[in-house]
Amino acid sequence: MRKLLALASAFVAAFCFSTTEVAAQTTVHYVKQGETFWTIAKSYNVSLLELQRINQKQSDILFVGEALRIPQPISQADKDLLARLVHAEAKGEPFAGKVAVATVVLNRVDHPNFPNTIRQVIYGRSGGYYAFTPVQNGEINKPADREAYRAVEEAIAFRGLGSGSLYFYNPKTAKSEWIRSRQVTVVIGNHVFAK
Repeated sequence: MRKLLALASAFVAAFCFSTTEVAAQTTVHYVKQGETFWTIAKSYNVSLLELQRINQKQSDILFVGEALRIPQPISQADKDLLARLVHAEAKGEPFAGKVAVATVVLNRVDHPNFPNTIRQVIYGRSGGYYAFTPVQNGEINKPADREAYRAVEEAIAFRGLGSGSLYFYNPKTAKSEWIRSRQVTVVIGNHVFAK
């Protein structure tokens, strides 16, 4: 009987500890008047779809005071790296084009044919070539402007909601016939986006 009681106590203690540990790591947001999933996702730098999924929401309805668990956000280091890539790749492009460049990286992270971290995607090589020219020429090391950061924030919140673009190129400079054979998803400014 004592063994059974000790085992039950150990189980309860382990369950409570693990629940407390998870609760300590989870950020909770209490919905305020006028907030939407979109505004909450943007303010925490998380995906709107992931925010809905983690809270088991099938609709966009929120109630003032409702507690929402916030998914783990992208690290500041990854956000900085992504903003530097966006700045280098899409300087002079419309804001939507900058968002689309960041979205390509996030789509690759989520796609089984690519590495599963932002850093690995950006610094990835294929056939001896870097996936992104700014990594090759060092432009990735230059600081990003505020608009690049805003584009990254928008892309993070938008994550999973687009047309699945995995590539982009400038048709005036792209030499690869393979890239031109990919299905075009959208054209923004000087970039063609494809999957």
